[in-house]
Amino acid sequence: MVLAITTQAQPIEHTKNAALRYEIDAKRMASDMFSDDALPRSREFKRIDSTYFVGWMYEGAYKHEHAADYIGYRNAAVPLEKALRLMERDYRKQLATRTGDVATYIYVYRLQIDYTMIAYLLMDCYSSTEETQKVYDLLRRVLKWNFQRDYHMDAYNYLGWTVHRNRFYTSSKFPFLKNSIDENEKLANRYLDSGLRRININRKINATIYQPGYEQQEKLSVYHYKSMLYSYALKIDSAAYYYNQMRNSGIFPHNNYATFRSICGDFREAEKEYKEAITQDAASKRLKEWAYYTSIINLYKAQPKQGYMLMKDMIKANGSTPGFGWYNIALARCLFYDGQLTEANRYIKKASEFKELHIGTTLGQTHYDFSIQLVKLMSLQAALERQRFENANWWYNPKVLGKMGQVLSEKYVQQFLIINQFAMNPERDRVIYKLFSTESTVSWDEVWYLIKDFSTKFFLERYKKEAQKDDRKYVRKYFKLFVALLQMKQENYKEARITLDGILRDPNMDAEYEKLLIARVYQAQAQCALQRKDNNAYNDWMYRLYTLYPQLVPNSGLKMSLNLHIGGKNDAVVTDRLKACNINWNTAGNRYAPDAYVIYGGEGKAKRIEYYVMDKAGNYIVPRQSFGYSKAEGVGTALAYRLFNIGGREPERDKE
Repeated sequence: MVLAITTQAQPIEHTKNAALRYEIDAKRMASDMFSDDALPRSREFKRIDSTYFVGWMYEGAYKHEHAADYIGYRNAAVPLEKALRLMERDYRKQLATRTGDVATYIYVYRLQIDYTMIAYLLMDCYSSTEETQKVYDLLRRVLKWNFQRDYHMDAYNYLGWTVHRNRFYTSSKFPFLKNSIDENEKLANRYLDSGLRRININRKINATIYQPGYEQQEKLSVYHYKSMLYSYALKIDSAAYYYNQMRNSGIFPHNNYATFRSICGDFREAEKEYKEAITQDAASKRLKEWAYYTSIINLYKAQPKQGYMLMKDMIKANGSTPGFGWYNIALARCLFYDGQLTEANRYIKKASEFKELHIGTTLGQTHYDFSIQLVKLMSLQAALERQRFENANWWYNPKVLGKMGQVLSEKYVQQFLIINQFAMNPERDRVIYKLFSTESTVSWDEVWYLIKDFSTKFFLERYKKEAQKDDRKYVRKYFKLFVALLQMKQENYKEARITLDGILRDPNMDAEYEKLLIARVYQAQAQCALQRKDNNAYNDWMYRLYTLYPQLVPNSGLKMSLNLHIGGKNDAVVTDRLKACNINWNTAGNRYAPDAYVIYGGEGKAKRIEYYVMDKAGNYIVPRQSFGYSKAEGVGTALAYRLFNIGGREPERDKE
């Protein structure tokens, strides 16, 4: 008969200060090391016997739970390190005990549980302060005890995760690593295989202690990391297999699975799984990846306003805790796609000045810095196009040309900075150029800003191969878009047009979740039509682009047609500046031009402008809204942007 171990542990056999330690053990039964009173309890326990590990464990656990920055985790590590040393000094025999005898096991297993809890918290402190070698050394230290259960510290899994997290380094930086990403990924997998073997070995000795099947939960933990490694390697079938093994368990990682579905191009399922991840991540003090990546899906759905509202909510709810910098990057990105460049630059500056802690994630400082620099590059490119958009006479206006020259110089410097930084990144082929990767922190659209001015022939050949050979059927059309854009750079507009037509016929297109892709295809089609001087086709594609994603137009370098309708008492200064923008203002009912309505109201310092834009079917593209002003300076330009749904009213929040 298999015996189940009782939840009421037997007294620990103390060989030193036994009476004092029994007193601490008794008081500990009424206190939780993760409760708010853990710190005063730790002081009490240390007053009774400062050589007993429990007081130090309570102090370390309390400080760990309240840490939110480098100093906090560093301070938490000190008492945890001491607790571990004291345990190893006083309870070496109990920690080393492996037994199938329940009568023996019940006197030692609580100490082994405490040891693994202390080690886990200490590992998290080291990881949060980027002390990677200490993480590895600690995990090796835990393995030497050869516990018959992993309890809180499944060391082989964390060894695999630690290697994977640092896969782009070599043995010259960390001696435990190999010398290439592929070798490190193989090493990480070997650690996980060792973990599975160890589970099977321990099952024999635990057969008289734990109920049959207990080991399945430990195997699920290994599967969690297996799915992570195979997702990174883009071994889709293998990753899906391990996710399916965890499917109906309590540890199914909704966040990781959502990212897996996202790299497969299934954004609808990814969004659904990110929503499921909210409850799993609720109490976490690290970056909420579900929120960061949901904001990118918002961009794919042509909903940048929803994206930046989500990020503002995350910043408000979490303050300057780990993740703050990432949320500011995502907020800046959403504002960029909503056309609000000034605000985007403000938040990306906040992110660049924030010291982010990369806790519980494989995303590190290199990913963080790259994401910041890419948003800055996009903003400079947009600033260049904005001079053309705001000034129809830009090409013979010395003042505007001077500004454009200055921005262009800044853009070249930014490109140089990124390329120098990027050249040292061994992951660029599999994480950035691949467009969709579990370790990518940017959207596919941002990658185009990175590569479009470099090595057209190299990237064209690469993406042609990717479009044909990539196993992810939903992703192939993105590679095809890049092929078309690169063909256009080579002035092969006829071939590009054929490729673009094929993308729009793709049966795997999700019209709701891939609006950004469709909009970029429309934009490219308009550029092709412009080259062949087909005005009707050009206006048609621009109309489609505008109705789908109007915020993209001012940054596109393409001229949009609008039918302008003025109502109320016309403010000539505002209207004249509006008409000076690089927009084809049609008032004769152009069938390819949406109808833009501008209605003036108020007087003196209480003037107001109501505006909205409708398509040919009478549907709102830009909803009816208004804004007030007292001075006409700058209002005309601001109004022009608002007619492209840039800024203005935020969407209503979903009602629960």
